[in-house]
Amino acid sequence: MAKVIILTGSGISNESGIPTFRDIDRLWDEHKIEDISENNSLNENRNKIIEFYDEKRFDLKDKTPNYAHKTIAKLKDKYKDDIAIITQNVDDMFEKAGCNDVLHLHGILREIRCEECDFIEDIKYEKLDISRTCPKCQAKLRPNIVFFTEEAHAYKTMFKEFEDCQMLVVIGTSGAVVNTDYFLSLHLKKTILNNLETSTYIDEKLYDKVLFKKATLAIDEIAEDIEEFLLTKKD
Repeated sequence: MAKVIILTGSGISNESGIPTFRDIDRLWDEHKIEDISENNSLNENRNKIIEFYDEKRFDLKDKTPNYAHKTIAKLKDKYKDDIAIITQNVDDMFEKAGCNDVLHLHGILREIRCEECDFIEDIKYEKLDISRTCPKCQAKLRPNIVFFTEEAHAYKTMFKEFEDCQMLVVIGTSGAVVNTDYFLSLHLKKTILNNLETSTYIDEKLYDKVLFKKATLAIDEIAEDIEEFLLTKKD
């Protein structure tokens, strides 16, 4: 398990032109949340749901990872077994930056999955053919996104990663979905918080270092702290 966990939210990808997934003004202005992001709506609104996620998937095609994504990807490549990247984001900016070992807590837009079995396919930025069925069991296919009413199975993997975590870096999340303060009770040796501003869901006083600035402006300092921490632990 990793000694350093980097937990990211929408703030890190916003600088790549990707809107916050829960941004009411930008994403839900033409849709009701319950119509396109709840599991029980799949049967009633399947065409609308598929179309919505097709659009969001296509929007990623020309988006590029920013300096923060690239720096984290380089760190992960250098310290493969000592760093875990966990993201709440459904975009593929880390993958585009060259890092494929990323835990996506809420799924990833590029993938589709079977509703019945474990079949998953990366369709890149293509549309999901609504007439397609699973090649393994012939059940219906859907976006590999965790809807608001569904269990996020990747959380079990996340908690497993925290069993050996000694340093936590939180970047670009309000703490509304994943309560990052909770992990501070695990007696971590070092913690860093990087957000644009304060959040009612995070008590920044609990963190060893707080950087209120864009991720691209904070990442060099964060990277230095991570490397110093890892090198110290190896001595």
